[in-house]
Amino acid sequence: MSQPQPTTTPNLNEPKFGFNQYTERLNGRAAMIGFLITLAIEYFSGQGLLSWLGLS
Repeated sequence: MSQPQPTTTPNLNEPKFGFNQYTERLNGRAAMIGFLITLAIEYFSGQGLLSWLGLS
C-alpha cells in the first residue's frame, strides 16, 4: 500500500542567505547607497573617485 500524498504545501520560512529575494533586495539597496556616496564624493571634492583615492 502506498503512502498518501500531503494535500497542502508546508509553510517553510525562506532562508536569509543564498540567492533569494531578501538578499537580492539587500544587495540592490547597498549598491544604490554606494553609487550615491560615490556621486557625492565626486561632486564635493571636484575630482573622480579614483583620483580622490589616489589610484590614478
